[in-house]
Formats: sequence, C-alpha cells, structure tokens
Amino acid sequence: MQGLNTTARLVGAISLAAVFLLGTTAQGAQRFMELTGEVTSPAYEGWWPNDDGTFKLFFGYMNSNWEETFDIPIGPDNYFSEVGAGALDDLAKDGFDFAVADKGQPTHFYPRRNPFLFMIDVPADFGTRELVWTLKTQGQTLRAYGTLKADYRIDPQVISTEVGGNFGSLSDTLRSNIAPELRLEGEASRTVRVGQPLSLAVRASDPDNYPPPRPAPRMNDIDRLYRPPSSIVAMSGPGLRFSWTVYRGPAKSAEFNPVQFKTYTDTRMYGNSPWSPPYTIPEPPEDGRWEAQVVFNEPGEYVLRGIASDGSLFTYQNVTVTVTR
Repeated sequence: MQGLNTTARLVGAISLAAVFLLGTTAQGAQRFMELTGEVTSPAYEGWWPNDDGTFKLFFGYMNSNWEETFDIPIGPDNYFSEVGAGALDDLAKDGFDFAVADKGQPTHFYPRRNPFLFMIDVPADFGTRELVWTLKTQGQTLRAYGTLKADYRIDPQVISTEVGGNFGSLSDTLRSNIAPELRLEGEASRTVRVGQPLSLAVRASDPDNYPPPRPAPRMNDIDRLYRPPSSIVAMSGPGLRFSWTVYRGPAKSAEFNPVQFKTYTDTRMYGNSPWSPPYTIPEPPEDGRWEAQVVFNEPGEYVLRGIASDGSLFTYQNVTVTVTR
C-alpha cells in the first residue's frame, strides 16, 4: 500500500483486499485453518466525502480464527486516538486517552472477516491527521490508521467488490447503488431481565432494488460444491436480507429466535453465512418486517446491531439492552 512507511503500519492499516490476499494466500497455500490462538487485526477500509463537506471513514476487522471470539471492552486494549500523521507508528507507544477512546467500535469480535462494520465522521478540516484504532489480542498490538489519503477513497462499487457482492460483479452501475433503508420499531434502549424474551422488529427495504436478486449458479456435483474458493474475496449473492448480531457484550449470553444468519465471511460449507455454499438468500417478508426475539442468560449491558444488506451495501441499527437479574 502506498503511503505506509513502516512494516508495523502496513500490518495495522491493512485494507480488506490485502487482508484476504495475505490471509487466504498464506493459509490456502499451507491449507491451515486455525480455530483458535490467532490474533484479530483492526482494518481501515477507506473513506468517502459526505454532502456537507465532512468525511466518512470506514473500519472493520479480521479475526484470523475460525471459531475463537473475543470480548474486549473499550479501554487500553481497544481504543481510538486522533493524532498527527505518524504519531502512533511505533506500536509500543501508548495512545490511550479515555476521553476519545470510544468511537463506536465493537467490543465483541466474531470470527473471520467483518468488513465495513462501522463508520466515523470526521470534520472537513481533518487534513493529514489520523484516526488510529488500537486493538490488542493474544498479547499482540495491531493498529489501523484512518487517513484521508487519496489511495483510500472508496465508493459503493469498491465496497461491493471487496465483500464479493453481487457474485463478485465489477459492474460500474454498482457505483450508484443505494444502501437499504432500515427502521427500528420501538425504543433504541431497552431493559429486560435474564431469561425474559425481548421482542425485536425492524422494517427494511431496498429503495433501488439493486443489485437485483437472483439465485446462485447451481452446483450439481459434490466436487464442485466442495471446491476451495478460487478468488481472493469470497462471493455472496444479491438480495435484501437482515440479521441481528451482538455488537457489544458476550454473544454467548444471547440467544436469538429464529437463529440469525452470520454476517461475517464464514466460507465453510453450510456455515449459515451468505458466503458459505450452498446458502440461498431467503425471500424477504412480504411486508418488509423482520421479527425476532432474544433471550439473555447473563446480566449486563449489551448492544445489538441489526444489519440490513442488499448483498453489496449495509445499513445498521443499534439497540442498547440493559439486562438485569
């Protein structure tokens, strides 16, 4: 990547394409599939301009494990810093400041690639400053460096391409794609007791119905079905879909009914993920209303994140839940 002047910075500020190029190439060549023991790397995905002159920076992460998850609260192991260019290139340097550490990042980290997971707006005069995400897992510190360098400018087509949307299409018409509309029914902050079902409902729609829903090519033989991915980025099909995840708080303490499909790129067979063959995008409810219940078995503060996707772009809605005894 251009503009990165140290090896540590290259690792920390890795883009989604580079994550898959380095991760899948190395692992694919050696046929390794690590279930546990690997690190989670924060990822800066890129930026685009907002209509008011400000800028939107996109972040995600890569958990190199296929099974192990992490719960890392906002603090010295999971924080943001706003600094001058190069100020946190040294990974040994501590940039933690509680006043600015929380920029809306997750504290629960699912396995594998979770791309374009959250956005941060910066002012029009952000200039050459950097928004740096520091994440420590397995005793290792890694950083992602959010900048407005021209190399990192993206658009909806880039997002679609890097998440394998629309079966990996490179069509220029994806540049004008519109993200799904998503509306939560009820309050964004709830209180519930342990063991008490909490009802959740949203309305979602795809305003431009693009990319148009269509089924995946049929795989009629076992060899083709189980063939390893041939592209760097795993592909998924188009079509409106919605799923709840646990964004903050231990996901193992929350049980959804019905079971929600995975929103991370689990490419294993029958992995209940849009990236896992032979997954079929279900038909949306006729009224555009998705209903679910969640039950918590441990008290605490949780943030649930609802994710609506057309297969290429995403729209998010958070619900904060206080769970009491």
